[in-house]
Order: sequence, then C-alpha cells, then structure tokens
Amino acid sequence: MIKHFTKVDPREWPAEYFTPRELACRGSGMVCLTPAALDAIRRLDALRKAMGHPLIVNSAYRSPAHNRAVGGARQSKHMEGIAFDISMANVDPHRFEAEARRAGFSGIGLYPPQKPTGAKNFIHIDTRTGSGWRGANWGEFPKREVRFAPEPVPQPVREIARDAGPLVGVGATIMAVAEVADPALREVAPFLPAHWQGYVFAALAFAGVALAVWRVLGGRNRGE
Repeated sequence: MIKHFTKVDPREWPAEYFTPRELACRGSGMVCLTPAALDAIRRLDALRKAMGHPLIVNSAYRSPAHNRAVGGARQSKHMEGIAFDISMANVDPHRFEAEARRAGFSGIGLYPPQKPTGAKNFIHIDTRTGSGWRGANWGEFPKREVRFAPEPVPQPVREIARDAGPLVGVGATIMAVAEVADPALREVAPFLPAHWQGYVFAALAFAGVALAVWRVLGGRNRGE
C-alpha cells in the first residue's frame, strides 16, 4: 500500500493510460498496489485501449474509512483495489460492458441515469473471483436504437402513476388525475428550480394515489 499517489515509483506503475492520482483513494490519496490490484489496473488499461478513447474514473481504490464515509458496501471490492466505477458520460454503456467482460472483469454493476435528477450513470467493474457468487452482475441500462441517442423526454407524472397504479389496483384513476394536471404543470415547471420539479410531480402522483384509495375505501363503506 502506498500512502499517497505522489509517492508511487513510476517504474512500478503498470498503467499507460491512467495515472496514480486517477486511481488513488479520493479520501486519503492512498494507492493500492497488491498483486490483485496490479492485475486489475492492467485489465483496466487494456479496456481503455480497446475502447479507443478516454475513460473517466469516478472511484477506484477506497480506504476502509473513505468507503464508510461514502456509504460503500461492507465487503466492497474497492477496498481491495480491484474495482472501478467508470462514468458513462462519454461512453456507449452496452459496448463498454461487452469490452469489460472481454478484458476479464467478472463483476459488472450497471447504474443508469436516475430521473428526474440524472444522478448515477456509471458502470462498476471489478475482478472478483469465485464463479459461485450470484451477485456478480446487476442492473441494466435501457437499450437505445442509436448509440448516444438523446435521452427520451421525461414524463414524471405519467411514469410515476403508471408504476404506482398496479400496486393499488386503481391505475385508471391515478392516470386520469395525471392526464388532467400534466399540461398545467408543464407550463409552470420551467419556472421552478430543477430539484423542485421532481418534488411537484411526485406530490401530484401521491395525491392521485391518496384520492384513488379514498374512493375505494369510500365505496367499500357504502357497500359497493
């Protein structure tokens, strides 16, 4: 373990495309150079070469303290120096996943953009061993007809209602509320701060659910 990325001997560094600073712990600056970590870094370098363009590393090695600070899993592979979170901001995620598997990464975690904030949007890769580990692959990026096609215009009201409707068995009522209020909200939304838009849409969906449940319970009380 190297206490700080500035102390790494260039002769020991295995990567052509990545610097020690890029793969150091974001909290402490430490760099992990165990045999397993060196192998993972070489595979990351091979993956970068196969992709043919720069890769943005969001997170690489994490000290135990930094892993706790960022809410990482207790057994996170980042603490072993064999895991990397790569931003998909400039990457086709489907091609990246395929190339990562070819480079020998056995742990693949997909984290697509989240609506309405756009958070996440990265792929976790690691070189864990043991074919019996069932959780080595998780998550899914939505398929696109064209690489780097623009994201579809989000429609939070309808999407939230569509997901919530089947859970309470009153989807039609919720959708009706959403359809009526949606045009008005879209007139007001551009004037709201970005983080408030999602709250407004979520509040409307919740109101629709509450109204639907109230109608169902009222009907039962009346013997309908």
